[in-house]
Amino acid sequence: MAKFAQLIQGPAGAMALPVADDLAAAVAAWRAWLVNEKRAAPRTCDSYQRDLFGFLRFAAAHHGGRLGLADLAAWRTTDFRAYLAARARAGQAARSVARGLSVVRGFFTFLERRGLAPNTAIHHLRAPKTVPALPRPLTVDEAREVIGQAGDTAAVEWVAVRDAALLTLLYGAGLRIGEALALNVGQAPTDDHLVVDGKGGKQRVVPILPAVRAAIAASLDSCPYRRGPDDPLFVGVRGKRLAAGVVQRAIRHLRATLGLPDTATPHALRHSFATHLLAGGGDLRAIQELLGHASLATTQRYTEVEAERLIEVHRATHPRRARRPAAEARGGAADRRSNMSAGVTWRRSWRRSDSRAEFGDLD
Repeated sequence: MAKFAQLIQGPAGAMALPVADDLAAAVAAWRAWLVNEKRAAPRTCDSYQRDLFGFLRFAAAHHGGRLGLADLAAWRTTDFRAYLAARARAGQAARSVARGLSVVRGFFTFLERRGLAPNTAIHHLRAPKTVPALPRPLTVDEAREVIGQAGDTAAVEWVAVRDAALLTLLYGAGLRIGEALALNVGQAPTDDHLVVDGKGGKQRVVPILPAVRAAIAASLDSCPYRRGPDDPLFVGVRGKRLAAGVVQRAIRHLRATLGLPDTATPHALRHSFATHLLAGGGDLRAIQELLGHASLATTQRYTEVEAERLIEVHRATHPRRARRPAAEARGGAADRRSNMSAGVTWRRSWRRSDSRAEFGDLD
């Protein structure tokens, strides 16, 4: 009961939800379903819970009192639109509003399938349009610079070796920062592969390059803390498991030193891993497995990055570019419009190409 009360209070001891007992029990059951049946990661569960609690607080205020299952079942499309409008007025980005609506829709689907509060109005809403954000990888040279100078911001030698090993692992194996920091000493690679615990408790096997294995071995040898197989692989200066914020702060300092853009983050090394593999002829399905993506559509974003790069290379290096000033002198505005149209046509035809269509229905 104590855990249930904590759930209804919300994260960080927020104000208790103004809901009736039947709705409170349904929220607890939904949370248990996320954890036990959907096997969502803890951070995913917390994020979904925050979105749902925000909706329920708005719904109670909109309703004018404590909220029950019968009240939710009676909600109309206009009520849901009022919720979306309130989030937009609060300055929420379209992506955040769309995610919140997805969580609420999922909660109502959960209630409907259990016969608790059927409501079809929620399914008539459209999420705000969002522009998919493309990954922002580093170039090959930038990635080398980041790894080569990873230890320059550290005041202690073994910390410098640790940072270099961690960033080498992120770029060399495409791990998320959370996955790398969750590794224990007993999981340190001794051969050509590494078993990684990914999102939702899903395991995957990633190949390990000799350079990555050597960097991790050097980090273990230089660390002053003696650790057993179940102790953290990467530790901070006090011997505890290294926090992601420490790594992000080191990257910010390194970013300023090297003059890299703000998109140069630890996660950008994972993007770089995927993009550089794709540019080198890597198979999209294989890259999906290496990254641990549940959907191939997520991995396909990297093809968009490569297409943008090819267009830029074409525009910068094609021989006709040398005659561009003369063409512009003869009324090059129409020429530029024609070139832009050709670029768009090229991208569209590339997106509809046989190889892309071949991957499109594998999910």
